[in-house]
Amino acid sequence: MQKFTGISSPKTVAMVRHSEPLVHCITAAVSMNLVADGLLAAGARPVMTETANEAPSMTGIADALLINLGTLSTDAVHGIPASVTNARERGIPWVLDPTAVGVAPIRTRLARELVTDAPTVIRGNPSEILALDGTASGRGADTAHTPTEASEAAYQLAVATGSTVSVSGATDLIVSRRQQAQFDGGTPMLSRITGTGCLLGALTAACLAVEKSPMSAAHVAASWLGTAGEMAVTRSSRPGSFKMHLLDALDELAEMCLEATDLPDQESK
Repeated sequence: MQKFTGISSPKTVAMVRHSEPLVHCITAAVSMNLVADGLLAAGARPVMTETANEAPSMTGIADALLINLGTLSTDAVHGIPASVTNARERGIPWVLDPTAVGVAPIRTRLARELVTDAPTVIRGNPSEILALDGTASGRGADTAHTPTEASEAAYQLAVATGSTVSVSGATDLIVSRRQQAQFDGGTPMLSRITGTGCLLGALTAACLAVEKSPMSAAHVAASWLGTAGEMAVTRSSRPGSFKMHLLDALDELAEMCLEATDLPDQESK
């Protein structure tokens, strides 16, 4: 029987499935569909708008906010800071995903400004974390570095901001001022389809909506997506079928965790 790495806290996954948190995603246009479908498979509810006129209002009704700079529009440049301000004023947890910082001047400047607003979690690949720290120039959405190479930059970022920093890679590294954890699982196939990093940021936001500890939320999200990837790759042969099975696995894991966890009023939901 195939053995999978497993989820670090099945209860957190069960809580996401049970409570169906609303996650406002200001995310990359190229990955919107995967992010929305992935959140729905997990049990959360996505809402997506980046316009300066509507985005802050949508943040106000959400349980968590994702800011992803993957395909930054002119409107989003104005909508994002106002949305973050609304989230902070209302105590709504939020995730910053500084996609492709270091090579794109506008998003790099914006990302470094947003870091000063103390995101609950900063999630990126090693090159993005190094670029955010100013240590490396970055290379778009790809990474030229390993999580180990970015570990010191991640720690310094956590100390400077008070944020939890989640560095994705062959081994996912999660760092805060006082703690460090990692997830040694997943599959290389996750890097063969567009948007799995964006989806990880969205799952992190969903977990933050039900989990008080940002460290735990980031770890659960990494292990949830990684384990789902492990399951999906055993059922698929190529990236196209993998994408379909990844969504199925997210749903299956959430259902399994809910069935195995005793939550209040679970039957009356």
